[in-house]
Amino acid sequence: MKFKGEIFWQGDAGYEEARVGRIFNGRRPARYPKAVLFAEDEQDVVAAVRLAKEQGLKVAVRSGGHSWAAWGLRDQAILLDLSRMQTMAYDEATGIVQVSPAVKGGQTLAPYLEARGRMFHGGHCPTVGLGGFLLQGGMGWNCRGWGWAAEAIVAMDVVTAQGELVRADAQHNPDLFWAARGAGPGFFGVVTRFYLQTRPLPKALTQSTQIYPLDCWQEVLTWLQETHAAVDTRVELVALSLVPPGMDRHALVVHGLAMVDTPEEGREALALLETCPVLERALVHQVAQPTSFAQERQEQLRQNPEGCRYAVDNAWLQGSPAEVVPRLHEAFTQPPTAKTFTLWFSMAPLRPLPDMALSLQSEIYLAIYTIWEDEADDARCRSWLARQMATLEPVTLGQYLGDSDFTTRSLKFMSDANWARLQAIRAQRDPEGLFVSYLTSNPLTLNQNPWEVHRV
Repeated sequence: MKFKGEIFWQGDAGYEEARVGRIFNGRRPARYPKAVLFAEDEQDVVAAVRLAKEQGLKVAVRSGGHSWAAWGLRDQAILLDLSRMQTMAYDEATGIVQVSPAVKGGQTLAPYLEARGRMFHGGHCPTVGLGGFLLQGGMGWNCRGWGWAAEAIVAMDVVTAQGELVRADAQHNPDLFWAARGAGPGFFGVVTRFYLQTRPLPKALTQSTQIYPLDCWQEVLTWLQETHAAVDTRVELVALSLVPPGMDRHALVVHGLAMVDTPEEGREALALLETCPVLERALVHQVAQPTSFAQERQEQLRQNPEGCRYAVDNAWLQGSPAEVVPRLHEAFTQPPTAKTFTLWFSMAPLRPLPDMALSLQSEIYLAIYTIWEDEADDARCRSWLARQMATLEPVTLGQYLGDSDFTTRSLKFMSDANWARLQAIRAQRDPEGLFVSYLTSNPLTLNQNPWEVHRV
C-alpha cells in the first residue's frame, strides 16, 4: 500500500520543521523520530502503520500538537502526524458530527456547529485538537454539569496494531472503545475519526465575573470550596490567579458561565455567586451579563499565548477547606511571571463516570500554567512549579493526563482496576508493542502516587 502524504526521514531537508514546527509549547524536546509522516487520509494511516511494522519501528501519533510534554515526539519511532486530515460532517437527523482528530475544537469545529445551532463541549483553548483531548478524557466546557467530552463519543474509527481500520463503539470492538476514552497517549491504536454527539447551543450564554485583589485569596477560595457543590450544574465555575484584561498585575478572578436559554435562567443559575463574604472588596463585579462562546474563546487565547515556553502540572484535590486552601497560597499569590496563571476548576457535585478507562476525578481540579519567554528562566520557572505541586501532595488524589508531563512528575491518573484492565487489553491488542506507551522517566512508577508507595 503506497503512502500518499509527505515523509521526512531524519536527515532530510525539512525534517526539523516537521519534527517540532507544530508543537505549541516553545520548549522543544530533544527527541528525534526516525521519520515524520504526514497522512493525507485514513488509508495513509493504515499504510503508515504497516510500514512501521515492516521496518520494525514503533508508532507515535500527533494530532493537535498541543500536548505540553509533546507526547508524540519519540526517539527513533515513526511520528504519524494527522494535521492534514480535517474531516467535519454533521448529521442533522442524529445531531452527530464526524471529525478528524486534528480538527481544532474551538477554532474550527465550534464555528461550524454554531452555524447550525449546535455545540460540542471541546477544549477551552480554541487551538487544542480533538484527538489528544478526547483520548485523555476531555475536560471541556461545563465538565461539572455536562460530563467529560469523552462521554459524548458515540463511536470512532481506529487503525489497529495489525494495520486494520475498524469501527469501535459499544457493540463493535468494545475493548478499544473502552480504552480510547481515557488512555490518552497510552492508547494502542490510531483514531482516524470520531463520531460525537453534539448538544443544542445555549441561547442566552450568561456570565458573572468578580475580580479581587490577591490579598482576598483565602476568604474567596474558602467560600468557593464551601459553596461550589450547591451552584447550579448549568454553570461552569472557575477561579483564576492571572493578570486580567486592562490590569497590570495579578488578581483573583471568579468566573461563572451559565449555559442557559434565557437571561432569567442565567440570573437564577448564577445567584449563589453573590454570596461571597468579601464581595464588597471586588475590584470588578459583573452580574449575569450576556456573553458568547466567541468572547470566551478570545479570552482563552489571551491566557494561552503562542510562542511562549510552558511548564504545566495539575492535581485532583481532596480534603476540607482548612486542609486544602492554605496550600494554595503561593500558587495564587506569588506567580513567577506575569503570564503564569493558576486555575481552580469546580467538578462538584461529582457525576458518576460511565464504564471507560477514565476513572479518576475529585471535586476540585487545580492546574498551574507556568509561562515565560526566555530560556534562561527555565530552571527558575520549573522549580517554582515543582514546589507548588510538592506543597499540594498531602491533599492530592492524582493527576489528569491532559495537563501532565510524566517526564517531570507522574502520579495516579486512573483507578487501579482500570489500569490493570487497560494493560490486559494492550497486551492482547498490541502484543509486540508497536505503539509507544506513556512518555515517562520511569515506566515502573506509572499510575502511582510516589508518596503513597513510599508509605507502603
